[in-house]
Amino acid sequence: MELTIYNPQKGRLETVDIQFTDDNTTWFDCSRAMDIYMLTDFNGGLLIRTYDYTYPVWIYDISRANVAHDPAKVKRLMNQVE
Repeated sequence: MELTIYNPQKGRLETVDIQFTDDNTTWFDCSRAMDIYMLTDFNGGLLIRTYDYTYPVWIYDISRANVAHDPAKVKRLMNQVE
């Protein structure tokens, strides 16, 4: 499926083709804006989607295993790249 994402390394929006599966994605139960909704390993990086209307963010050279599938670690990581 085509998805528009934000690439902070390039400072722009991009359209990528991605498939979300149980093998490459971790979903979280969330109910508040800015909660981490989904983590997806994608092209050697991590695609992070929050529970709001912002674009998913793609961060290079990190994986779900690197952040131990922990939403708190992901939030700290996102604060560093924004």
